[in-house]
Amino acid sequence: MRNKKLLWMLLLALLTALILAACTANEDAGEAPEEDTGAAEDDGGEDGAAEETPDLDGKTLYINNGQEPTSFDPSVGFDQVSWDPLNNLMEGLTRLDENSEAAEGVAESWDISDDQLTYTFHLREDANWSNGDPVVAEDFVYAWKHMLDPETASSAAFLAYYIEGGEEYNNGDGSADDVNVTAVDDKTLEVVLKQPTGFFLDLLTNPAFFPINHQVAEETSDWYADADTFVANGPFMLDSWEHDTEMIFDKNPEYWDADAVNLDHVHVSMVNNTNTQYQMFETGELDLAGDAVGIPPEMSDELIEGDNVYIGENGGLEFYRFNVTEEPFQNKKIRQAFSYAINRDDIAEYVVKQGVEPAYGFVSPGFTTPDGSDFRDENGDLAAFDPEQAQKLLEEGMQEEGYDELPPVVLTYSTDDTNQAVAETMQDMFSEHLGVDVTLENQEWNVFADAQQNLELLFSRSSFLNDYSDPVNFLESFVSDSYMNRTGFESEEYDELIQNGKSETDEEQRYEYLYEAERMLADEMIATPIRYYNQVVLEADGVEGVLRHPVGYFDLKYADKTE
Repeated sequence: MRNKKLLWMLLLALLTALILAACTANEDAGEAPEEDTGAAEDDGGEDGAAEETPDLDGKTLYINNGQEPTSFDPSVGFDQVSWDPLNNLMEGLTRLDENSEAAEGVAESWDISDDQLTYTFHLREDANWSNGDPVVAEDFVYAWKHMLDPETASSAAFLAYYIEGGEEYNNGDGSADDVNVTAVDDKTLEVVLKQPTGFFLDLLTNPAFFPINHQVAEETSDWYADADTFVANGPFMLDSWEHDTEMIFDKNPEYWDADAVNLDHVHVSMVNNTNTQYQMFETGELDLAGDAVGIPPEMSDELIEGDNVYIGENGGLEFYRFNVTEEPFQNKKIRQAFSYAINRDDIAEYVVKQGVEPAYGFVSPGFTTPDGSDFRDENGDLAAFDPEQAQKLLEEGMQEEGYDELPPVVLTYSTDDTNQAVAETMQDMFSEHLGVDVTLENQEWNVFADAQQNLELLFSRSSFLNDYSDPVNFLESFVSDSYMNRTGFESEEYDELIQNGKSETDEEQRYEYLYEAERMLADEMIATPIRYYNQVVLEADGVEGVLRHPVGYFDLKYADKTE
């Protein structure tokens, strides 16, 4: 059966190559890991070819990371291709459990002061690094100050702004001594926050907050760059790393919970092509396919109905940003018109496929409110497809600006086949429903990211994967001074809503602030949502125990593989 499928796939791949030969877009990793993810995104890369996989003694899981990690420095590798593997090599004070809730990690317990500002973490006596060094409180102090150091230029540094003195140090208005993180003794860490933060324990599961062995880092500044110098404190350690090709993880005997780890090895490929990855899965060279680069879109309808598929939620959003500092999108009604002209149902069902859901709000489903409902259900649909309303708003906006004809509109996306297909579909919709001819432009990821950050793009694609499990994570992207804003939008009212949405201790009231903030985003329409992300992964028979959190990173601690 597999041989027939492989033959069919090879023929399909050949046909696809012939059809796409004249296209400018190259395949690279799915955009979900790529950009903002509040974080974690992916910077594209070479397609990669399947390499001969080595035989390893013991129980080995064969997976694909898509491409070379950007960096294994936890403060720098601000994308999924870095943080997915790091989440298995390292561990923070807390770790997401089987229920995707923050549970004990390196910290076996903690105390929280009555004012909810001071957290005292008690580290495990048997928490060690893979070289035998104990994991000590100073490792966290060192790592977090390294993340906040302006010279590190960490894109994840904003996550530590909840810590007293963190933002000031990172912005150059304070010093490292002002960051209120203290090693009370080797196994006691004290952290003081500048405001109550109910999701702080969940925030600490993010790889940005992983410790760094300060003794190793002081001796070898690029300790994270190769297997020979890398030290781990998680379920696995880095045995070998052939850059841009493969990594091999071994079970870490120094890990405090090593008895819970079932696998002896994890072989990590770097193949950034959905069809090649699928072929490797079909021939048994991979046990998992889809986590890094997805499944072949043209086969999604067939594959998601199969027996070896896992489909789960993934807290994230694909959306398009308007540059409100440039014509014609300085006008709110014109922005709204473009949003109303988009048929998100068709994009999800016929273009992206893979069981994704159209997005009619900015915060993805899966965030539980204080009364136990879903944030998305509570705040309802805030974007809609309404061609008549779109045309009406466009006419009104053009009258307000004195336009006889609309200034040229260029829609820009980062090079990727799916991105191109979505952009072309939107282009057709704007022509059909608005009578507007939109020009498309694609750019390689690095060029695109810089241009978007510098407000050089008029209308551009974006994606977001949540860094931590709270709806404020996406909404905070659009405060006036956020580097993730990338729209030119500034509003004191919105900034205040987000500040209250972080600091309010009454959870019901805090959520009211967040509801209002999302409604304001939808009214201003500085960005328009397209579709939510999900996880569609193929798993070979006998694979079990892999944790994929709606918000969080790929976890193999409890994974197993039966022969």
